[in-house]
Amino acid sequence: MRTFLMGVGVAFAFAALCCSSAFGQDAGAGPAGAGRGGRGGRGGDQAQAKSTLPFDPHNLSGVWLLATPFAGLSNQPPPFTPWGQAKYMANKPSYGPTAVPPALGNDVIGNCDPIGFPRNLFSPSRPVQFVQTPTELLQVFQYRSVWRQIWLDGRDFPKDLDSSWYGYSIGKWDGDTLVVNTMGLDEKTWLDHFGHPHSADMRVEERYQRTDHDTFELVVTVDDPKTYTKPWVTGKKIFKWNDQQALDEEYCVPSEEQSFNSKVRNPAGGAGKN
Repeated sequence: MRTFLMGVGVAFAFAALCCSSAFGQDAGAGPAGAGRGGRGGRGGDQAQAKSTLPFDPHNLSGVWLLATPFAGLSNQPPPFTPWGQAKYMANKPSYGPTAVPPALGNDVIGNCDPIGFPRNLFSPSRPVQFVQTPTELLQVFQYRSVWRQIWLDGRDFPKDLDSSWYGYSIGKWDGDTLVVNTMGLDEKTWLDHFGHPHSADMRVEERYQRTDHDTFELVVTVDDPKTYTKPWVTGKKIFKWNDQQALDEEYCVPSEEQSFNSKVRNPAGGAGKN
C-alpha cells in the first residue's frame, strides 16, 4: 500500500509537469535534501565541518545522494544519426520537449520494467549505496530496490556478452579516479527520463573522483555511433554524503502499478480505464 500511495504522488507531479511549458526547459528536481531520500538534512556549518573529515580517495563506500540539479545526462544532446532520431521520436516520455501525459507515453516505469543504466544513477531524491571491496563495487539503488555490480579484479569483458538491463561493468583506478566501462546494455532502456535512446552497441564510461569526505564527482561519457554522431559527455555530477546512511524499501510492485494505472494515470491522461 505504501508503494501505491507513493505512486499517486508521483503521478500528480507528472500531471503538473505535463501541463507546464517547463518541458522545453529543465524539468529536473531540486537540489539534494528534497524528497524522500533527503531526510536528515544538514546546515551549512555541519556540512563544512564534515567535509574536513579524513577520507580515503580510493574508497567510495557510503550512501550518496545526487546534489546536482537534475537535467538528464546533458542539456544539449549530441546530433542524432538517422537511426537514433527515429528511435527518439518513437519514445514518449513524461518530461522534456517531446513530453506527453504519462498515460499516453511508453516509459518503462509505467510497467515496473527495469529503468536500466545509466538512467538509474540519476534518480532525484533517491539515494544510492556503494559497497566497495578489493574485488568489486556494488551499487544498491533505493529506487526500485535494485543493485549493480562493478568488477575491480582486473578481468576483461566476456567474449560472448549477452545484453542485460544494467550491462557488464569493469573498473580500474587511474590515480585517484575510478574509471568504469560498461557494455552489453539492452537497447529497450532509455538513457534518461527525457527518452534519449541508445543501441545495444553502446559503451559507457564513468569517472568517479572523491574530492572530500562528503563529496564525489562523476562524469559519464556515452559512446554509441549507431545512435549519436559523437560521444555524449555529461556535465560534472556532484553526489553528497547522505546523513541517513540507510535505504528505504522502494519496490515497484506490478499489481499496485496496474491498479494505479487504471484508477489514476489513465483517466487523468485521457486514455480511459483498462
